Amino acid sequence: MDTIRLEIDGRAVEGAPGTTVLQAARSAGIEIPTLCDDDRLEPFGACRMCMVEIETAGGRKRVVASCVYPIEEGLRVWTKTETVVKIRKMVIELLWPSWQTYAEEYGVTSSRFQTGIADCSQCGRCLRYCAEIKKENRIYFKGRGVERRPALVEGAELSCRSCGECFTLCNSGWIASRY
Repeated sequence: MDTIRLEIDGRAVEGAPGTTVLQAARSAGIEIPTLCDDDRLEPFGACRMCMVEIETAGGRKRVVASCVYPIEEGLRVWTKTETVVKIRKMVIELLWPSWQTYAEEYGVTSSRFQTGIADCSQCGRCLRYCAEIKKENRIYFKGRGVERRPALVEGAELSCRSCGECFTLCNSGWIASRY
């Protein structure tokens, strides 16, 4: 099968096998917000900002991360349902105040959660860039839950400071402020 046909927000969309819902939507000019996505990196599905509702050809309905979910024949996708908007608002609140990119669009002005995350959005782009592009693996997530933060492997500070390529990937400014 050369082309897979699906529907996104009522529009007929086509894509090649292996294409994700996010890629198919973007190719059709349909915007799905993301925080951890970067075209240079493998899909990660960490931020959950790109969640969409789907219905498979077999009639099964569910919510999935569009950046990692492959398109399939007859798939129906909705990008702005009430459930999807609730999920996106919660993501914004959970990352408050470190990632304000979509706060105004979704009407989020504060968070009802006390997450302790004030300087890192947990997107993982810095880690993935270092591992996938640089092949260095000098940065990793340390801790769990609200204590989870990027950290450098022992002895990597000088080489990371001289490289600095991942600094531009960090929308919250965590890396640049530390190194």
